[in-house]
Amino acid sequence: MYRRNLPCTSSAAAFALVFGLLFLAAPSDAYQATRTELSASSGQQRTIKLINYLVERYHYRKTKLNDKLSSVILDRYIRALDPNRSYFLADDIEQFEALRYRLDNLLLTNQLEPFFALFNIYRSRVLERVAQARTLLQQRFDFSIDENYRFDRSEAPWAVDIVELDDLWRRRVKNDYLGLKIAGQQDAEIVRTLDQRYQQVGRRTEQISSEDVFQTLVNAYVSAIEPHTGYFSPRATENFKIRMSLSLEGIGAVLQRNNEYTLVQRIVPGGAADLEGRLQAGDRIIGVAQDDDPLVDVIGWRLDDVVDLIRGPKGTTVRLQILPAEEGIDADRRVIAIVRDRIKLEEQAVKRSLLKVQDGGTNHRIGVIDIPTFYVDFDARARGDADYRSTTRDVRQLLAELRAEGIDGLIVDLRGNGGGALAEATSLTGLFIEAGPIVQVRDARGRIRINTDPDDGIAYVGPLAVLINRDSASASEIFAGAIQDYGRGLIVGEPTYGKGTVQNLIDLNRYSSVDDEPLGQLKMTIAQFFRVNGDSTQHRGVVPDILLPTAARSLEHGERALDNALPWTQIKPAKFLTYTGAEVQLNMAELRALHQARASADPGFKYLLASSRFEDIANDSTEVSLLEANRSAERKQREATRSRLLDDLRQAQGLSPATDNNETNSIAADLILLETAQILSDAVFGEYRERLVVQIDNGSVPTPTIEVSGSGELQQ
Repeated sequence: MYRRNLPCTSSAAAFALVFGLLFLAAPSDAYQATRTELSASSGQQRTIKLINYLVERYHYRKTKLNDKLSSVILDRYIRALDPNRSYFLADDIEQFEALRYRLDNLLLTNQLEPFFALFNIYRSRVLERVAQARTLLQQRFDFSIDENYRFDRSEAPWAVDIVELDDLWRRRVKNDYLGLKIAGQQDAEIVRTLDQRYQQVGRRTEQISSEDVFQTLVNAYVSAIEPHTGYFSPRATENFKIRMSLSLEGIGAVLQRNNEYTLVQRIVPGGAADLEGRLQAGDRIIGVAQDDDPLVDVIGWRLDDVVDLIRGPKGTTVRLQILPAEEGIDADRRVIAIVRDRIKLEEQAVKRSLLKVQDGGTNHRIGVIDIPTFYVDFDARARGDADYRSTTRDVRQLLAELRAEGIDGLIVDLRGNGGGALAEATSLTGLFIEAGPIVQVRDARGRIRINTDPDDGIAYVGPLAVLINRDSASASEIFAGAIQDYGRGLIVGEPTYGKGTVQNLIDLNRYSSVDDEPLGQLKMTIAQFFRVNGDSTQHRGVVPDILLPTAARSLEHGERALDNALPWTQIKPAKFLTYTGAEVQLNMAELRALHQARASADPGFKYLLASSRFEDIANDSTEVSLLEANRSAERKQREATRSRLLDDLRQAQGLSPATDNNETNSIAADLILLETAQILSDAVFGEYRERLVVQIDNGSVPTPTIEVSGSGELQQ
């Protein structure tokens, strides 16, 4: 088995002395000549002691720092350093096993050196691979050889020896080269691009500080308890404060690291990216440029460095090179120019529109209120301004306007609404019910607080539907859950995100008696939301009354996709009276049947489902061919399939072949809103009910393919 001697530095020596790890890998001579071993500071030791105290006393999930948690922490720390299993050897992992049930004792006694020793080994591995990759660029690759490259190694076995690791990296560099070759770059340009990329990986690895390592190890610790608990180092805290003070400037996108890529997690409503329209959640950013400057390759960069490059003042232009979300590793690289701007309140504010649903010769008018976020102008309210802006105030005004236009029903659209001010979710619900509790909040001590409708009366009494999707979260789930519990309206769409927890941001310096250095901040989960019926919104989210065909893909999204999220649970229901106003007359089985009959024949839904399957195939693949002829053919086939799907949809709608993907995507998105209006009409108007009963009696309406069981779980 491949082994090298452990360098006798202070951190590594402590590692070996305490645990008897005498054969951990040493770096190459070139690396030893340029590096300084990283180690923990006294301030970091104080910080971990303080974090231990706060987590034990105040975290919502009561967890003991013991051997069981120690095992999870080790796995998370290794995964944080080498998520794609491209640097460590199996021999390294075997040696790290000595730490598996000891990390709890180390953390409890503020001993951090073994964590740093492990990192120093990781850093040596990275720089060795960077040197190899740059050397490989000097040779010519044979793309007529039929071999594959496994680009997703997150679940792959660790390389057993240096020979296997060398071959893994030969294939990786060959794949990087082939990807750029297929994209149309010339050989000299490819070599220059990749050499700069690998140099950047090495340079940024060498620049990692003790503070960065400490943040990584602490997050491995606290995220092992619960996924929304995290630590911000002093540098990250300062960046967070800058982002908060400039939070309304930039492109308006939430980013995260996904292996070597910077992934767009979501687009902020009203931001520059949202208004420009082409950047989508799931896109991978691979290059960044300022104005007309050359693109900088950012594959393999640290997330905060990519954010620093993208961030900028209002009015300046940033160009992003992206790999689109719906395509695989060889997706066409697109460049999007976005003018940085402030997130305008009027763009985040609620909007109204009107849909017409035709029933024979009758047009039913369905109002729509789109709520991108739950907002309130805190400063204006604090000043006592009589006309300060808030979600509830704006919706109340739009309801009055829609009532004046004589609407027959109303849709509240919460798709993509990630939450916001809790008080606004409570007061907004109050516009649709007379009075009563809206949400229950249980803290870490088990105490339950009930938030109620802040005023009596009701602003809208007519038929109501709430449209949700997998990205509707937090305050959106509170509103949708309350409407469903009160029987006030139909909930349509996909199961929501399932984030039913409350976090608090703690400045650690406030709890320290020593002021010689900043300690950072701890974000900690302190409470959990519960609906008035006693169900949690956590994990399961809000399950719609009418599930749209796209709902099945929501099972792998949100809290449900996290391995240690708080589970769904229940508490005692609050006392409330169900709504007794305009009621839905049809039972849910009948409504689902009529919806399914339409969806199964609708070309728009056929496009959405086919496109989803196409995207799933691309996302589920873990390896690609390194045979150029195969890669080129596969790419052409993907492009032809996507083009056919788009053209089939446009032809069914009487449109010419697609020239703008965004236009077609907008048409597909509108299908969901139109179908929701149709469902609401089914539930309200007599002619629909009579026709539905006849169809069901004749057996001509197929049963839904997706149902909700009594437990609220999705069933296929």
